[in-house]
Amino acid sequence: MARLLLIEDDLTIRLPLVRALTERGHAVAAAGTAMDGVRLAVDERPDLVVLDLGLPDLDGREMLRMLRAVSTVPVIVATARDDETEIVRVLDAGADDYLVKPFSAAQLDARVRAVLRRGAPAGDGDAAITVGQLRIDPRAREVTLAGAPVELTPREFDLLYHLAGRAGEVVTKRELLSEVWRIPYGGADKTVDVHISWLRRKLGENAAAPRYLHTVRGVGVRLSAP
Repeated sequence: MARLLLIEDDLTIRLPLVRALTERGHAVAAAGTAMDGVRLAVDERPDLVVLDLGLPDLDGREMLRMLRAVSTVPVIVATARDDETEIVRVLDAGADDYLVKPFSAAQLDARVRAVLRRGAPAGDGDAAITVGQLRIDPRAREVTLAGAPVELTPREFDLLYHLAGRAGEVVTKRELLSEVWRIPYGGADKTVDVHISWLRRKLGENAAAPRYLHTVRGVGVRLSAP
């Protein structure tokens, strides 16, 4: 069971989601405004926040920035805005995942479980992987490149570690969504693209001149030594 905070001003959406998530075993608190949401996030310390962008008192992205100033709680953004620019802005503002409205309670529940699983510690049997000068240690959740530390978000780390475990092979976006995001369906390829772009930047490369991360158009991504 997870402690969830749902921030959604539309009662016709909020009440059914609270009921459905509660039936799935979660403890759900709810707020209809950004300021109430921030207060509950601080007071209740939920395991995860589901945030609507279209709030009456404050734009959801601004609320997300406020929340990120006081908490590292995972956030799934629920939005009717499905263009790529908006999705990138949401992720840049600190969201861990996003869902485009309309969506079902079952789909939201799957995303909640996936995001929370990503925060679980690695198992004792997981060994560090070295690819060229890149070293990924899942037990310490640390990455170094030529001995220098590389600061990654939890999701960036999980993505890189999965690719490193298949070093030299092309890994499809469908596999990444299933194994890293734990999403057993398509529809979120842009999420993979955005995170690959961020990884490239942190590894000191770009799509035009890749060193470790190579995109195979129409197939997937390959991690290999330079």
